[in-house]
Amino acid sequence: MNSDPSLTNPPRRGTFITLEGGEGAGKSTQVRYLVARLQARGIEAISTREPGGSPGAEILRDLLLSGMIKALGAKAEAILFAAARIDHIDHTIAPALAAGKWVVCDRFADSTRAYQGTLGGLDPGFLRALERVTVGDTRPDLTLILDLPPEIGLERAAERRGAGAPTDRFEGEDLAFHAALRKAYLAIAAAEPERCVVVDAAHSEAEVAQAIWDAISHRLLDADASAQGEALHGA
Repeated sequence: MNSDPSLTNPPRRGTFITLEGGEGAGKSTQVRYLVARLQARGIEAISTREPGGSPGAEILRDLLLSGMIKALGAKAEAILFAAARIDHIDHTIAPALAAGKWVVCDRFADSTRAYQGTLGGLDPGFLRALERVTVGDTRPDLTLILDLPPEIGLERAAERRGAGAPTDRFEGEDLAFHAALRKAYLAIAAAEPERCVVVDAAHSEAEVAQAIWDAISHRLLDADASAQGEALHGA
C-alpha cells in the first residue's frame, strides 16, 4: 500500500482570476495589490499577463503590440493571440492551477472577444471555436472587469507612458474605438454575471482594490469556506 500522502491526496485545483478592461483602467496595478493581499493571507498566488506570461508568449507580445500584425486583419491577430495563449496556459497557468495555486492574470480570452471579436467584427462562432482549442477547461473562476470612461483611461495611459513615449497597437486607436471597447466589456459582463463582476475603476487605487477584495471574498473565499464546512459536517 502506498503511504505517500501526495498521491492519495492530490492538491486541490487552484483558483483562476482574470482582470479585464480598457486602456488605463489600472489592471496591472490591481493585479499586484491582489496577489500581495492573497499572499498575506497565506494563499499561494502568482501574477501573470496577456499577451505574454511565458517565454514563447512574451515573444509574440512584442509582435502583437507593435502593430505589425494589424494590417493582416482581426482574424490573423486573434489567431496569434490564441497561439500566445496556448503557450501561456501550458507553461504558466495550468501548472500553477494543478499545484493548487491562485493565478491572477492581467487580461485573458475576454480581451480577444472584445478587441478582435466585437471591434474587429469577427464571427462569434469563430471565436468560440478558437476558445475551445486554446482555453479548453482553463476558464476563469472569476473575471473582474475594471470599468472606466475611455477619456479618463486614455489620459491615465498617457501619464503612465510619459511624454513622448510611443503608444502601443491598441492605445493608439481613437476615442470611438475605446468607447465601443467599454461597451463590449460591459456586454460580456451582462451575458455572464455568474463569472463576471464589474468594478468602478474611476475611484482611487485603494478603493478599487477594496472593491475587488470584496468581490473575491464574496464570490470565492466565503464560498470556499462554506464548501469546506459542509464537507466537514458531512464527514
